[in-house]
Amino acid sequence: MAGRFQRLGEAGRRSVSIWVDGEPVHALEGDTLMVAMLNHGDHLRRSEFDPSARAGFCLMGACQDCWVRTEEGARLRACSTPVQENMKILTSRLEGTWAELT
Repeated sequence: MAGRFQRLGEAGRRSVSIWVDGEPVHALEGDTLMVAMLNHGDHLRRSEFDPSARAGFCLMGACQDCWVRTEEGARLRACSTPVQENMKILTSRLEGTWAELT
């Protein structure tokens, strides 16, 4: 699959491997999650409110459009989080239930 982003320069940095929804994604040291994920595919996640694809918007951590999470459940902004070797990222939102009213 061709990514939404295409790398034009700085290709000589060390390679870093991460996992996104169980698939290997190759990045370069210093990339953000957004750069790595959009070099690999055409979106970061699906909207919480409908099935539309989201690819980030502001690129500076203000718009809330690029949230992803780790396998442990920690939320990360893809636009401002640097990749780290063997990161395991999930793009689907956690399913939750309202507390039972008693």
